[in-house]
Amino acid sequence: MRRDLPTGTVTFLLTDVEGSTKLLHELGAEGYAEALAEHRRVIREASAAHDGVEVDTQGDACFFAFPTAAGALEAAGEMTETLTSGRIRVRVGIHTGTALVTHEGYVGDDVHLAARVAASSHGGQIVLSQATRELLDDHVALSDLGEHRLKDFAVPVWIFQLGAGRFPPLKTISNTNLPRPASSFVGREREVEEVAALLRHGARLVTLTGPGGSGKTRLAIETAMELVSECKAGVFWVGLSSLRDPALVTETIAQTLGAKDGLADHIGERELLLLLDNLEQVVDAAPELSALVETCPNLKLLVTSRELLRVRGEVEYPVLPLAEADAVGLFCDRSGVEPDLTVHELCRALDNLPLALELAAARASVLSPKQILDRLSNRLDLLKGGRDADPRQQTLRATIEWSHELLSKKEKALFARLSAFAAGCTLEAAEAVTESDLDTLQSLVDKSLLRHADGRFWMLATIREYATERLEASGEAGEVRWRHAEHFLALAEEAEPNLRRDSREWVDRLEREHDNLRAAHDHLEASDHNDLALRLAGAVWRFWYLKSHLSEGRRRLEVALRADTRPTAARAKALNGLAVMALNLGDPMTAEKLADEALVLHRRLGDAWGAAYSAFMVGNAIAEQGEAARAQPLLAESVRVFRELGDEHYALIASSNLAWVTGDAGDPASERTLHEDNLRRARELDDARIQAQSLAQLAMFARDDGRLEDARSMLRAALRIDHDHGDVLALAVNLGRLASVLVLAGSGETAVQLLSSSEALTEGLGASVPLWAGARNEKTLTAIRTQLDEAAVARAWEQGGALSVDEAVTLALES
Repeated sequence: MRRDLPTGTVTFLLTDVEGSTKLLHELGAEGYAEALAEHRRVIREASAAHDGVEVDTQGDACFFAFPTAAGALEAAGEMTETLTSGRIRVRVGIHTGTALVTHEGYVGDDVHLAARVAASSHGGQIVLSQATRELLDDHVALSDLGEHRLKDFAVPVWIFQLGAGRFPPLKTISNTNLPRPASSFVGREREVEEVAALLRHGARLVTLTGPGGSGKTRLAIETAMELVSECKAGVFWVGLSSLRDPALVTETIAQTLGAKDGLADHIGERELLLLLDNLEQVVDAAPELSALVETCPNLKLLVTSRELLRVRGEVEYPVLPLAEADAVGLFCDRSGVEPDLTVHELCRALDNLPLALELAAARASVLSPKQILDRLSNRLDLLKGGRDADPRQQTLRATIEWSHELLSKKEKALFARLSAFAAGCTLEAAEAVTESDLDTLQSLVDKSLLRHADGRFWMLATIREYATERLEASGEAGEVRWRHAEHFLALAEEAEPNLRRDSREWVDRLEREHDNLRAAHDHLEASDHNDLALRLAGAVWRFWYLKSHLSEGRRRLEVALRADTRPTAARAKALNGLAVMALNLGDPMTAEKLADEALVLHRRLGDAWGAAYSAFMVGNAIAEQGEAARAQPLLAESVRVFRELGDEHYALIASSNLAWVTGDAGDPASERTLHEDNLRRARELDDARIQAQSLAQLAMFARDDGRLEDARSMLRAALRIDHDHGDVLALAVNLGRLASVLVLAGSGETAVQLLSSSEALTEGLGASVPLWAGARNEKTLTAIRTQLDEAAVARAWEQGGALSVDEAVTLALES
């Protein structure tokens, strides 16, 4: 065995060169060999300085072992920093574990896991496993990249990154957002195999049917997990239980995929599986889903619903009760009791329904199985007569009702009130809306009538339906829903000034509460509180814009503005918001009209900031119609007013738009000066979005000056920021800009792919390509056709149009 290698708990560090084949072609064999030798020298010196021992080096890859995790991480940081200025970019993976030491080196699962961790990263990125993370001091600056499934490893691995740098998603096999249930999966192995076989062998729309609580969702999740590695474009879960408007189904799917409204174009020919969970209350969306499957040849849908979709191509899979042995196993697993004849009898009385078993098991800490059976039998006898329902649904209802009857008066009241939340709630929201206390909430969790995860309380859809019935019967429904609407109106108005600053914390917070905001807005409209509905919409429109809920935002703002036409501050805000939606959905004439009305109203109300924003939007809308000279004074005025009001963030936004309008008006020198000034100011303020805008614009000047590498570098930096902030429209525009640079560098094929992706992503938002961008794209295509024949252009265009957002960004950064 090699005696120079560390033994016991060892930290493994593996490196590899990103884009080595491409770099070899660019540098030639001799040049690449020199660069590779220099890169190895840097890695060896950094590792040796921290007691690292070289295990193996083959081709582009290096393998070192360290006695400490801290030493490995410090070496990784030093080697990566030193190599930053060179042509070679290495990806580094670190994992800590044990392995058998042999004459050749190490042998063991942890060595293979370290290699998988390293392979998941990108050039310039250092990633490490949780096993390594646990051995480091808390002061080490790490970014949590979440849990990932790695090839050949059944258990997911939590991965962290050194530093806060922005990179594309890790290259793991888990291209999925499937929920990871905390409880074990008992039984249903045969059903999983059968449903998976249907999807593998031709079925493209499979609907799992059965009553609430029969286990449809869990069966669907477990089946989808089996198919993750087989679906090249991923497997994605889309929860629909909180929706009531069928029109939101495809929008919700699009949001999940990052496709926005152009869902069919985004999916294209991707090999993709969507799990649509709880479709029954929006089943009218079924024809759209059927059309989507017919349009996208490699798309498959796995649907859970209490009723069939009844569309062409649908394959039904009824979810039957558990086999008795599995039902007994589930009850015993959840309750901790040993199986006996009474348990078998109890499971039969519950029709072997998973949710009924879960609810009964929750009582096993205070009741024996015999006591549960006696009480349940009495309850079932009372409920059997006169119910026109599926017998299994009747049993489930009886089980929920039995569990409900065992609650105290205080618990019953809270159980009913919590149904007002469309998508769960925080502790603070529960306290404000339902007058709850932590002990009562915990009691409902302990009784399996309420779930708790990630700081939120929520109910299963079936239980929430029953709780809603109890709320209606209580006579408190109106009051509770009013408190719910008041609470989320207050949250929206608290968020508003933070949304002006594009606070990611607040945007993410509202995204978690989006269904509650929808429910609050719907209640205010339905109860004729039109003034409050307008206030809510006027407060959150920027959230809709930032998260690209453009079509929904437009609909809600239009309805609210029609319902309340009084000249209020809320109306002025909502008009500005609707103008933003219209402009980004390709309707600049409507945007101009709306912003004009908002401008008049803001001035009448004495709101200088609102008037400056309205003038900014009028200028943008006019410029988008090709009238740059007329737009200039409006944008210049908005810059001046924002600066006078001390709002440098919006002054920069307006100044950025003024710069490109100035260029369109025939003064490129002033445009460049404005962009350079904006970039300087944005860096001083650490304003990432304006940095991205300014870098992208200055990249065009660098391109025109022939400084193509500078242009590429600036656009890559801009794309990283756009991707990090989820700004798909800006990202799409900058992909087109990068294409115009690449074609000048002779990379015509990649330029076509990026240009096609740019237009597909823009259309996917329901937006139109801006006039200036469309003209530039045509010019880029003309240049491309001097390098490629029409067949090559068509092939690359099709490839680019099929790229996901993440894939397009990866291609752009590696181009």
